[in-house]
Amino acid sequence: MNRTSQSDVGGTSRRNFLKGSTAAAVLAASSAAKVHAAEQNTIQVALIGCGGRGTGAAANALSVQNGPIKLVAMADVFEHRLRSSYENLKKGFANQVDVPPERQFVSFDGYKMAMDCLNPGDVAILATPPAFRWVHFTYALAKGINVFMEKPVTVDGPTSRRMFELAKQSEQKNLKVGVGLMCRHCQARHELLERIRDGQIGDIILMRAYRMAGPTGSAATGPKPPEMSELLYQIARFHAFLWASGGAVSDFLIHNIDECCWMKGDWPVEAIAGGGRHYRGNNVDQNFDFYHIEYTFRDGTKLLMDGRTMPGCYQEFASYAHGSKGLAVISTAGHTPAKCRIYQGHRLTRQDMTWSFPPPEPNPYQLEWDHLIAAIREDRPYNELERGVQASLVTSMGRMAAHTGQRVTYEDMLNCPHEFAPDVDKLTFESPAPLQADADGKYPVPMPGLITDREY
Repeated sequence: MNRTSQSDVGGTSRRNFLKGSTAAAVLAASSAAKVHAAEQNTIQVALIGCGGRGTGAAANALSVQNGPIKLVAMADVFEHRLRSSYENLKKGFANQVDVPPERQFVSFDGYKMAMDCLNPGDVAILATPPAFRWVHFTYALAKGINVFMEKPVTVDGPTSRRMFELAKQSEQKNLKVGVGLMCRHCQARHELLERIRDGQIGDIILMRAYRMAGPTGSAATGPKPPEMSELLYQIARFHAFLWASGGAVSDFLIHNIDECCWMKGDWPVEAIAGGGRHYRGNNVDQNFDFYHIEYTFRDGTKLLMDGRTMPGCYQEFASYAHGSKGLAVISTAGHTPAKCRIYQGHRLTRQDMTWSFPPPEPNPYQLEWDHLIAAIREDRPYNELERGVQASLVTSMGRMAAHTGQRVTYEDMLNCPHEFAPDVDKLTFESPAPLQADADGKYPVPMPGLITDREY
């Protein structure tokens, strides 16, 4: 295979919920034929999406210590990203990176060629913007390839319904599927969960979470450079565009939302939300600068989620569970280390602290790969996709509530007919972008209360 040339340009049940909540994500065993790499001693990996997160995931994969593993193929639509990723990985894992130019693919269908370099039971890393997740996973499923996919895995109702069906098919084929909600693999959070289930904070009465930071990723984006195609500009700045990523809510807030739902042992059934845009300057992205989401669980308990990407403001990056007996800190100042703690009462004071997880904490980004590769080598049922779709859908539910100004239920979000990029599987370098700018180079933005049945 030859390298493709392209110029370098810029409502589930509690039982089902808990079934998917462990680090091993053990699901009901399938009667299908076994698909694993235990017989072939070396597990081969293909990286599809060579940005920072994809490169990080590949490094974690190559760091697993339970047997030989090699990177053999890479694909992206940006040659400079693939080249940079290759150079960094080759520097860190010289003997495990075997990706000659003929197995480096720069094209929209490069994911097919990269996966064609694998055998059934090998692993594909899907780390492109999430709009492409269902497309790439469909091909992996057909070829019997195990998958690690980054979060979020869906950004709208139609793709969520599609991925729920693909999840069922992958379970039937006994594929191993990891989803990049790595907080579920954190040892500190696991011990905290057991303590919450043991009643150490009593009944959960309120949850709250914050990701309040300065400008993050490409959430705030200026006008398109004149030399760049509209499509590649939107993919390169994917946090700015709802079709590509679900925007700041889906990409940034999903971890806090997911870890709170995990501790609660349920998914919210509805959301109301607000948000707004300030100090926009020449930014043309579709995001609000701040979001406040109130989720409601089936028992009436609330989860309050605050997100902000504005400079000069108070910052906090943490999640909390308030119980009838005390307070649990789920995460402290980012994803890792979590520094989980329990307090009697609701004051975060040293004298009220009754438990804390002892340092150091193993890195959950590495643990999620350790668990996935162990499941492949031991041929244990392991599939996180259904739960990953649920987390993505609940996050989108809050986003849609903010963007429309309406109360949005889980079923509303799941059944919303607005698919942001229905022809994403047909894109080529010559395709028009799924979102078009107006004459002033501006893109449609959410208009709460005015546009209420879709987000833009």
